[in-house]
Amino acid sequence: MAFVAIVCLSLLAIDCWNSWQSRSDQLRQMSVATSNLARAMAQQADDTIKKADTVLVGMVERVEHDGTDPDDVMRLRRVLAARVAELPQLDGLHIYDKDGNWVANSRSTQPENLNNAEREYFVFHRTHEERGPHIGIPVQSRTSGRLLVPVSRRINHADGSFAGVALATIHVDFFSKFYDSFDIGEAGAVALVLENGTMMTRRPSTPGIVGRNMRETEFFSAYAAHGPVGTAYIKSAQDGVTRLNSFRRLANYPLFVAAALSKDEILADWWRETLWHSGGVFLLASIVGFIGWRLIRQFQLQTRTEAELRQARDALETLNKTLNTLAMEDGLTGLANRRQFDVALDSEYSRAARTASTLALIMMDVDCFKQYNDIYGHAAGDECLQTIGRTIAGLASRRPGDLAARYGGEELAVLLPNTDAAGAVVLAERIRSAVRDLKIEHAGTADGFVTLSAGVDALSPAVGDGQPKQLIRSADKALYAAKSGGRNRVCASTVQPVPA
Repeated sequence: MAFVAIVCLSLLAIDCWNSWQSRSDQLRQMSVATSNLARAMAQQADDTIKKADTVLVGMVERVEHDGTDPDDVMRLRRVLAARVAELPQLDGLHIYDKDGNWVANSRSTQPENLNNAEREYFVFHRTHEERGPHIGIPVQSRTSGRLLVPVSRRINHADGSFAGVALATIHVDFFSKFYDSFDIGEAGAVALVLENGTMMTRRPSTPGIVGRNMRETEFFSAYAAHGPVGTAYIKSAQDGVTRLNSFRRLANYPLFVAAALSKDEILADWWRETLWHSGGVFLLASIVGFIGWRLIRQFQLQTRTEAELRQARDALETLNKTLNTLAMEDGLTGLANRRQFDVALDSEYSRAARTASTLALIMMDVDCFKQYNDIYGHAAGDECLQTIGRTIAGLASRRPGDLAARYGGEELAVLLPNTDAAGAVVLAERIRSAVRDLKIEHAGTADGFVTLSAGVDALSPAVGDGQPKQLIRSADKALYAAKSGGRNRVCASTVQPVPA
C-alpha cells in the first residue's frame, strides 16, 4: 500500500507541475499578444497625429508667409476645408491670432465672438517659444459639444514674436472606434494617455474618464517604472480588475498606449481545463489506491502524456526560434538588423557581379559614444541612437535597393547598389552633416555635440569573386582612417578624407 500511496501522490504532484507550467505558458503567450496589440495601437495613434501635424506645418508656413489679409484668409479657409474632408480623424482646422480670436477655420460658417485665449494649448504656445507640435489635454468643442484632442503649433511674426496658434482637433471617437475593433474580452481595457498623466481615451469608457489625471494611479506608476515599453500586472483604479498591461510610447509624440487583458479571463480556460484534468487525475489516483494492478497502465498513460507535452513544448520553442531568426529589424533604431544586412550584402554583391555594376558601402560610427553613455546614461544613449537612426533612414533609403542598417552597437552601415565611391562619399557627407546639425549635446567631445565618422568604399565585383566581406573590410579601414584623422569626417579608400 505504501508503494501505491507513493505512486498516487507522485501522479498528483506531476499533474500540479504540468498545470502550473501550462498556466505560465498561457500568461507568457498573452503577454506577447498584449505587447503586439500595444504596438498596433501606438502605430495607429502616431500615424493619426502625424497626418494632422503635417497639415499644421503647412498652415503655419502659409500664414507666416502670406499673412492674414481677407483674400488670403478666404483662400486659406478653402484649403482647410479640403484638408478636413481628406482626413476623417479631423474635426476641424483653425487659425487664431495672438489674442485668441479666430482668424480662419475649416467650417463653412465662421463662428462669431468666440475666443480661445484661455485654452491650455493657446496658453502653452503664448508662453513657450518652441515651434514643435503640442498635444493638449482633451477639450469639448464649443460648436459641436464633442470631445476633441487638440494638436497645435505656434505661429510667429517675422521678428519671432508670438502671432497666434494653428490648431487641428482630432475626434476622440476616432480612437475609440479603432479600439472597439479589438477583441479584448469582457473585462479587457485599452487606453491612450498623455505622458503628463492625462487620460485621452479609454475602452471601456466611464463618465469623466477623458481628461482625468492618472499620475497618482498604480497604472501610471507602472508605466513610469517600466519605461517606453513594458508589461505589468496592475489592479485598475477604475473598476478594481487586475489586468496584464502592456505599455508602449509613441515614436514621435508625448503619449503612450496601454493594452490590458483581464488576468481572470486569461486564466479562465486554464482553470476549466485544470479543474477537469485535476479531477480526472484525482479520480485516477483513487482508483489506483483501491486497484493496484492498474498502476502500471495508468503510469504509462501519464508518461505518454508528459512525452506529448514535451514534444509540444519543443515544437513551440523551435517555432519561436524560427520566428526570431526571421526577424530582420533592429528593435531600437528601426533600421535593418545585422542579419538583414548580411543577407542584402550577399545578394547585392552577387547582383553587381552578374550585371557588372558598382556596389558601395558606407560604414559609420558614432564618435565617443561610450563617453556619451557614461555621461548621460544608457537611456539617453538609446534615444540618441534612435534619433540618428531616423536621420540616416530619411537620407539613405530613397531607392528600393538602398539599405540602412545597424551593424552593431553604435556602428551603422548603408549599402548602396549601383553607386560609385564618389556618390557614396556625397551621401556619407550629407549624413554626417545632418547628424551634426541635430545638435545633440555631448560634453565628451571637443565640438560639444554628437558627431559621427564614416568610411566609404565601392567596388565592381567579378563573377565568381564571392568575397563581399572585402567591401566591409575596406570600408571599415576607411572608417578607422576617419577616426584617426580627427573624427566627424568622411574618408574613402579611394577618396581623400572630407573634413568636417
